Amino acid sequence: MTETWNTNGALLSKILALETAVWQALMAGDMEADSRMLTHDFLGVYPSGFSSRAEHCGQLADGPVMESFSLSETQLRVISPDAVLLSYRATYRRTKSGSDEAMYISSLWQRSADGWLNSFSQDTPVV
Repeated sequence: MTETWNTNGALLSKILALETAVWQALMAGDMEADSRMLTHDFLGVYPSGFSSRAEHCGQLADGPVMESFSLSETQLRVISPDAVLLSYRATYRRTKSGSDEAMYISSLWQRSADGWLNSFSQDTPVV
């Protein structure tokens, strides 16, 4: 297995754009857009516990859950030609929160006939 780290380049830009689209769906409250970017067996590992695709999308049932976000410190690890791990720092504000939060996030993206889809995400609080 070949593993490489990329801090710039076309593949990082493509995957980062997809990850950004997930965040934009959270800001727009767009459950359909969020669903299109996750595999059917998506697993989220968060400080609050595990999350399935249905639970990730279901948080948008009452509308947007994010007010703003920025992504930085991006790195891309190429696991195989069809799997990459995007890691980054997210600074964001939840709707009705009033204060910014920050997490280190790793998202596994897998390429299939449907394009690149997010199959796993883990959030680690910045302390």
